[in-house]
Amino acid sequence: MTSSRRDFLTTGLRAGIAASLVGARGVAAAGSHSRPLLSAPPARALRILILGGTGVTGPHLVAEAVGRGHQVTIFTRGRSQPSVNQEVFRDVEHLIGDRADNLDALRGRTWDVAIDNSGQQVEWTSASAELLRDHVQTYVYTSSTGVYYPYLGYDIHEDTELLREIPAHASEEERFVYGYGVMKANSEAEARRVFGEERALILRPTYIMGPGDTSDRFTYWPVRLARGGRVVVPGGPEDPVQFIDNRDLAQFALHLLEVGTIGTFNIAGPASRMGMHAFVHGVHAAFNSPVDWVYIDDPEFLREQEILYLIPWILPYGNNWGSPRVDNARAIAAGLTFRPLAESVRDLYAWWSESDSISAERRTRMMEETLMGREAEVVAAWRGRRE
Repeated sequence: MTSSRRDFLTTGLRAGIAASLVGARGVAAAGSHSRPLLSAPPARALRILILGGTGVTGPHLVAEAVGRGHQVTIFTRGRSQPSVNQEVFRDVEHLIGDRADNLDALRGRTWDVAIDNSGQQVEWTSASAELLRDHVQTYVYTSSTGVYYPYLGYDIHEDTELLREIPAHASEEERFVYGYGVMKANSEAEARRVFGEERALILRPTYIMGPGDTSDRFTYWPVRLARGGRVVVPGGPEDPVQFIDNRDLAQFALHLLEVGTIGTFNIAGPASRMGMHAFVHGVHAAFNSPVDWVYIDDPEFLREQEILYLIPWILPYGNNWGSPRVDNARAIAAGLTFRPLAESVRDLYAWWSESDSISAERRTRMMEETLMGREAEVVAAWRGRRE
């Protein structure tokens, strides 16, 4: 196996697939905008337990729930603080424990809904679902479109058959890539086993972005295009991309719970197909920076340069061909809406530029250890190859 192929299986797919590791009405964080769904206010306030709550999607889910008038409890290890919507956490109950070995704080309590927002082990989901079986009505598992790996077709929908174990032929490098999807698929199965199809709600988001994103993958684009200059754009103009703003994800989850909708949903935007060139121009629309585009659509050159992904773009190759071709029709029909890309980008960039939670080291890594740090070298090699 070549080093480029090995990198694609490990570094590129690891970042791409794990991206899905997964403003409120009346509660808007700095740099965010409230975008309530067009549905009537809930008939009654729900008692919501969130397993997790301080990571990428949790703070927006908490803000959205509190803003809609629901009563929120979060269960965390108490080791981290939210990077957005901090003020909202004064209005929620905090329970401390560890999903690996200490669920005692959950015992003897009842809620209407439990949202499993931190299920990174099958055993964690199994244990919490079993404990809460008779103490909550609805169990929500936040999964990932990573369950569809390997992405081998154009018709990837909620009823697509999932792998439940890592193939025997998988190499050591491939086992991680397969393993994440298999873990999520088996965790979904545990939620359904305990709560049944009539009480389990499964959410499968694609690459999550927005204020509070800890991965800095999607964030690359607003940071890069705000600077302007000569910008490398990998992939063909029609290479599809998919992503979801964490606030749109939170609003859709609450909407489903309020109207009592159960099932499995792919949560991927935008509403219609978007190619890579349309995406970068859409991001750039949020800024006034002068840009000189350098489009590189040669897959062989990109692999040689180890440019295998710039989320939401990922090289459409082999088992990852269908990654950004996940069908979102069922979720849209159920009420999923999307804020404009330029709005998401402006809010994400404002948070990145102003948040005290982002260290100087993290900002330096963004500038030096991503493609930004070697764009001139890549452009020179590309132009040399074409002469």
